[in-house]
Amino acid sequence: MNRRRFVKLSTMAALANPIKGMVSSKSIKRSNPSKGHIAVIGAGAFGGWTAFNLLNRGYKITLLDAWGPGNSRASSGGDSRVIRGVYGPDRIYIELVARSFKLWKRYQKRWHQQLYFPTGVLWMFQGEDMYARSSLPILTELGLRNEELTRKEAGKRFPQINMEDVRSFFYEYEGGYLPARHCCQVVMNQFVKGGGTYQQIAVEPGEIKNGQMTNIRLMDGSTLNADTYVFACGPWLSKIFPIVLKDVIQPTRQEVFFFGTPYGNTDYFEQKTPVWTDFGKKLWYGIPGADWRGFKVADDTRGVDFDPTTGDRTPSKRGIESARKYLGKRFPGMKNAPLLEARVCQYENSLDGNYIVDRHPNAENVWVLGGGSGHGFKLGPALGEFVADRVTGKKEVDPFFGLSRFSDEPKKKTQFNQ
Repeated sequence: MNRRRFVKLSTMAALANPIKGMVSSKSIKRSNPSKGHIAVIGAGAFGGWTAFNLLNRGYKITLLDAWGPGNSRASSGGDSRVIRGVYGPDRIYIELVARSFKLWKRYQKRWHQQLYFPTGVLWMFQGEDMYARSSLPILTELGLRNEELTRKEAGKRFPQINMEDVRSFFYEYEGGYLPARHCCQVVMNQFVKGGGTYQQIAVEPGEIKNGQMTNIRLMDGSTLNADTYVFACGPWLSKIFPIVLKDVIQPTRQEVFFFGTPYGNTDYFEQKTPVWTDFGKKLWYGIPGADWRGFKVADDTRGVDFDPTTGDRTPSKRGIESARKYLGKRFPGMKNAPLLEARVCQYENSLDGNYIVDRHPNAENVWVLGGGSGHGFKLGPALGEFVADRVTGKKEVDPFFGLSRFSDEPKKKTQFNQ
């Protein structure tokens, strides 16, 4: 498949079902308000929250997506995502998490929708634990309650977990999970309700002349003109801008499994089991019973390269066996648990595991937003504010998320490898 065909098929988008307020993609000429017209391409966690925040600042916003917010091809798809504050020594992320906790709570109250489930998060380390330990002073400073537990204390709280090979334990009280697909669709609805325009259609970037992108091309043959363009296209970014972002973002295939809990046993529901992460030879994590789908288990190890548009999403026998083996060891009461569901999603990995929030180097009016690298969803509300500040010129690009950092050899491949 050539690049043009790929982009036509795959540029990210939004809602899977019709939304009141959707307009025809034939609307080409648009009268811009005094603050200007901004087109946001991609209605996942990054794009949706960015569009929402820009709209609230008085800009005219058009949000476009090919398949819908939370769709099964998107990085923001699926039923649940972890929200946690531990981020190693990277203060910028912990500050964004602290802000996101406040915003998730604010918006779920305002919109009368539960978007955040505070189960707590238990961190378990079989070896070196500086990833969590280096975060604790920053968490405490920012008001995120945390605690280091002894094995005895952890075992008393969570007797359903086999902790014999775990050396250290940390607990985040505000951690939990977010219903990902639902959150994306709620944000979309609020965006439209607030006066934003949503178009469900695939998009190509337009021509760049004299340091400006002239328009974007829609797949019905029309074009859309705006003052500024924000491409929040997740795993498709390297295909959309193959020269500028070549090899900067690499999607990988990731498998997630949902196992059935024992009949009549409530030990593995979220009332008794927190969200958990387990650092050993691999990093495993899980969510207990989110939306009653089953006991979620996933291996965070980066999988093989994956095409988010055409890639087959059939779960592998090897992945199922590996997850079941791990589950039986760490949660003995779940040994031989039946597999209820499985999903194949993807991480949109940047070279160093950190986000990208920067201008296109050849187009002053184009922004590139992505590189969630498997840890982006929870920060959506705060990142939307962060991006809006940069796009509107209120603040400068932060070098931590800038494209220029890739001119040096990356020192790490995932956000967990400090």
